This record gives sequence, C-alpha cells and structure tokens, in this order.
Amino acid sequence: MNRMSELLERDGVRGHLHRPAGDAVAGLVLTHGAGSDCDTKLLRAMTDGFVERGVVVLRFDLPFRQRRASGPPHPSKAAEDRDGVAAAVAVMRELVSAPVWAGGHSYGGRQASMLASERPGLVDALLLLSYPLHPPAKPEKLRTEHLPGLRTPTVVVHGSKDPFATTGEMRSALELIPAPTTLVELEGARHDLAPDKFPVVERAVTAMLDLL
Repeated sequence: MNRMSELLERDGVRGHLHRPAGDAVAGLVLTHGAGSDCDTKLLRAMTDGFVERGVVVLRFDLPFRQRRASGPPHPSKAAEDRDGVAAAVAVMRELVSAPVWAGGHSYGGRQASMLASERPGLVDALLLLSYPLHPPAKPEKLRTEHLPGLRTPTVVVHGSKDPFATTGEMRSALELIPAPTTLVELEGARHDLAPDKFPVVERAVTAMLDLL
C-alpha cells in the first residue's frame, strides 16, 4: 500500500504524520517513553502496521524531548507533557473525521492515560504500550491513582518479562478502570516489546481495530 509521510511542526506539536492511501478509519497520536523520542523502532513499526490498516498516525515528541535531545522528563513538568498529548490530539481532530486514539510507550502512554482520565471524551480510545505500573523492583509504588477515573476504552500491550509489572499486577490494575479494557500479553517480551521478535504490531493493531 502506498503510504505518505511528512514532517509536522505546528501548535507546539513536532513529529511525523503518516497517512494511508485510502480513507482513514481512525487517527492515532503516538508518543515515546522517558528515555527516547518518537523515532524508536517500536513506534516506527507500530506506525507502519496501523497505516497499512487505514489509520492516520502522528508519532510525535513530547514537550520534554522538544526542550532537550536527551535525558529523562522531570516529574514537575509532567502536566506540560500531557498538554503536548492534548495538542497532538487537537491536530489529529482537524485532520480526520474518524475516531481519534492516543497512545504511547511507557511514560508516554502513562501521560496519555492520565490526560484521558482528566479530560473524559478527549479521545475515543487509548493504546498503552508497556504501561509502567511501578518502578522496577518497587511493586509497592503503583501508578494507579487515576485509573478509577478512566472512562476511555483501553488496550494495554504488555510483555510477560517486563520489570515494570507482572501480568498479574497488570490484570489487577486494569480491573480498576470502569471502561472496556483489553490486555494483550506477549510471552517472553520485555519493556521494549522488541517488534522484530514478537508479534506486537499485529496484535496491537487488531485489538485497536476491534474497538471500531
């Protein structure tokens, strides 16, 4: 399938816009984790998989990454990163008349889910890749405070060997969400989800399209 991509920089959003050849069935804004940017192997692979199935994808850099090329986000600036997700959603809403989804890897997905909890109805569904449920080896520090307020259908893609959560912990966390949830478990995958080793793209795309 022919795919078109372009650099996009507007309204505080910086990223790459990818369009399918035909009419869009959905739009997805997709962002990265704390230690990377929107150019990762995982986000590139996800983008290709979704575009092949008719989804417009904007993979974009969060504000903390726009400010500096390396280094982790500062907790005090997390609200600005959520504003960055909201800005990307606003751009996508202008581009498509189809449902708009937000997603991200690790930190990016967490911020997208917090935004959706704060602003119900902002997006039609969430795609959380390796949601960082707790810091490695610190299962008591759960990042679940916002989940009971999340009313957005959510797909979580989780590797069974992810140190940020066991599959059992992830199932328990998803029970807190009062909206439809789908857990896609990849046996043997770690936090990076290694799209060249595991069928992460195929299974994530299928789970999201099932929401339509």
